[in-house]
Amino acid sequence: MARYIGAKCKICRRESEKLFLRGSRCYTDKCAFTRRGYPPGSHGKVGRRKLTSYAIQLREKQKVKAVYGILERQFRKIFRDATQKAGNPGANLLIALERRLDNVVYQLGIASSRTQARQLVRHGHILINDKKMDIPSYLVKPNEVVKLIDSMKKNAAVKQSFEERDPEKMVGWLQLDQEKMAGTVVRLPKREDITLPIQENLVVELYSK
Repeated sequence: MARYIGAKCKICRRESEKLFLRGSRCYTDKCAFTRRGYPPGSHGKVGRRKLTSYAIQLREKQKVKAVYGILERQFRKIFRDATQKAGNPGANLLIALERRLDNVVYQLGIASSRTQARQLVRHGHILINDKKMDIPSYLVKPNEVVKLIDSMKKNAAVKQSFEERDPEKMVGWLQLDQEKMAGTVVRLPKREDITLPIQENLVVELYSK
């Protein structure tokens, strides 16, 4: 499966916004965005020219793709499906991205980043209703239980992620059982549940051209 393998800190610098793509490292002094908060490249410190409306829309799309770790082909498919559903296509897009299994694993605190969550899923360490699920793009449904396999519960990285998890940031559509390292999807997410600094209307405008 295709995936971005470049430096994630450069993405934050390019978007001039901290996107927390590297988990706990983003909260330390080692964060590249904290040390060099200007765009990468030889002209980064000089500053950008005024962006056109198209450039603003493109940058917003690239930011959303970076946050959820999705490349263009898959992102375009998700957007196409979102436009075929009733309601606001931008909101439908974000809700579909939030329902992805790798994002759910991250939101539960089982992984410190979506990249780490995707790795756990791909390696078969995540169960859906006690059945192995190794597809990161799987869309969770209400009443499904997402659980870490027993052999991984003592993993150092997983334990650290749970210890660093902020209970106040738990999304309302998931319910966590910390002792079992499992979460239940109590309902589908709504647009107001998504607090990421995303202007989905810009993405819709871009693809509507």
